Amino acid sequence: MRRRRPRGPDRVSLRRRSRIPVWAQIGWRVLLILGLIAFAIAVHWFDRAGLRDNFDGHVSFSDVVYFTMISITTTGYGDIAPVTDRTRMFDALIVTPIRVFFVLIFIGTAYQFIFRRTWDKWIMARIQGKLSDHIVVAGFGTSGSEAVDEIIARGTPPSDLVVIDGDSEALERAESLGCAVMEADATRDKTLQAVRIESARAMIVSAGSDDTSILVTLTARHLAPSIPISVAVRNADNELLARQAGATTVINPVSFAGLLLAGSTHGAHIADYLADLATTHGRVKLAERMVGPDQHGKSLKEVSEGIGVRVYRAGKPYGFWEPEVDLLIPGDVIVEILPTSAVERQAG
Repeated sequence: MRRRRPRGPDRVSLRRRSRIPVWAQIGWRVLLILGLIAFAIAVHWFDRAGLRDNFDGHVSFSDVVYFTMISITTTGYGDIAPVTDRTRMFDALIVTPIRVFFVLIFIGTAYQFIFRRTWDKWIMARIQGKLSDHIVVAGFGTSGSEAVDEIIARGTPPSDLVVIDGDSEALERAESLGCAVMEADATRDKTLQAVRIESARAMIVSAGSDDTSILVTLTARHLAPSIPISVAVRNADNELLARQAGATTVINPVSFAGLLLAGSTHGAHIADYLADLATTHGRVKLAERMVGPDQHGKSLKEVSEGIGVRVYRAGKPYGFWEPEVDLLIPGDVIVEILPTSAVERQAG
């Protein structure tokens, strides 16, 4: 799972704030700076004989503090100067690096808490403004990552995919493919609103546990009443719950594997053909499309480019052998088996 694609300019990335609180991130920087200053003051104080005060000739503790702070923050004014080799070497080899580190900490803090946050907000707004007719994938485990690979292989641009997961390592691969990623909790309204769930084309939910997947489905259905939602569940008892939560399609990987195994007992090539239909690398594909205006009044057999197997009318399925498929009407959806080349022509 380490296939990588070039990161073009259309690659986007959605990120949330660090898990470390802001006060803690600032606090450890302040403590580090104070520690370095205290160290330099202590050394200068114990070695104050190596300093010369050109103003009154006496080096007090306040003079040491003043000299240390001026040396760390600037190059000094010359009113207090190191005169011994040991003190000069300490200033050259220790204080100068502290000065550089001191500046880098301040610049880094300003970048992270001011410039970077402003930049991230601008990037987030820019990404959100372009999110439309996209696919949201909640969960990038085994099933979620395989779904993303298959969607991309079928011709969907990676930039049209938004992946949500709580595992930053898992998101690295999704990001390397060119997908937008968000490290967040998909059960929260705020997360799904950030990825513009209401304007998405479809959603795939594979959160790893059935209860989480069902909760994500409930949240998504609440925010986007009409979006198609496909959910993967492992326990057959949860399939009905997933549908009640608002899932359009419920997939049980365990049950599907059982169907393939059972089919193989009735013929060596049945499971092979089913797998051929399910993958983008097969010779044939299952395709779904709306009936065109010029196809109204015709039969499923007449309008199909391959083998028409089912018609969905008002959400109800009709098989190719049923009389309802002999007269197609507006709003009908056709499911047909096509050669791979025909699918590619439709996609084009």
